[in-house]
Amino acid sequence: MGSKSRGDGNYRNPCLTMHQPWASLLVHGIKRIEGRSWPSPVRGRLWIHAAGKIPDAETIKAMEDFYREIYALNGITDLKFPEHYPISRLIGCVEVVGCVTCEELVCWEDVPEGVRLEGLTNYCWLCEQPQKLMVPFEMRGYQGVYNLEKKIYEAAVRGLRPIKPPLPVKFPLPNPQDLFSLKPGSIVSHLNRSNPTEPERSPRLAAVIAGARAASTQFSKQNNDQSIPIEEGNAPISTRTRNKSKEEFGRLDTELSGVSSSSTQRIRTQVWAPKVFSTP
Repeated sequence: MGSKSRGDGNYRNPCLTMHQPWASLLVHGIKRIEGRSWPSPVRGRLWIHAAGKIPDAETIKAMEDFYREIYALNGITDLKFPEHYPISRLIGCVEVVGCVTCEELVCWEDVPEGVRLEGLTNYCWLCEQPQKLMVPFEMRGYQGVYNLEKKIYEAAVRGLRPIKPPLPVKFPLPNPQDLFSLKPGSIVSHLNRSNPTEPERSPRLAAVIAGARAASTQFSKQNNDQSIPIEEGNAPISTRTRNKSKEEFGRLDTELSGVSSSSTQRIRTQVWAPKVFSTP
């Protein structure tokens, strides 16, 4: 395994472990901003690994409601959310094209209003070009940005599939020749210097933003970070257990046909991440 620290800068195939549902929302192109308390040390491809904590139904609903509402501001009303939120898996990657402060993002008129509302933390990592793994890889995660093991990278890179985001966003680089030109403080001169006025928020929009903040706070209270990665356990999973799990997933999809969307999500939350996949 490569570095487990976010400070050494020696990244070959950088990876970030995130809690669900944030991890899958990012890989599916719904989430464009990854919020952290520290600036991004990487540019280019960033692999995304889903942590081992099973997401509860309330958290999933809060985040889906949040994105449903902010996309509606830009005329997108038919969002399709992930059917499953797998855990303890490498699930895909995004391209990190820059990093700005929350204060910069919320005033940046060159990006859609919905994107600006995603700025909920000190530093906002700007993500484009999501790709998902056809078959998520079981692996252990670490805190901070770390390098994928070579054998995992070589296998995973062959299984990527590009995702078409609901609203593709291209973040403009101050200097296209410098991949690190879009960094905290780099777009201050391009911002509206007049006293920025926040768009009037409907009670519904204010409520979902508050819900998203509360969902993120369940982790930040302990770790001082939104969807901060946690170290996974390394309990072995036998082949028989994996095969049994695959059978359970196939049975689940069959049973869910004809079930209401709200009931479907609740059942998937409970069953998709069975205890054999979770870690203490």
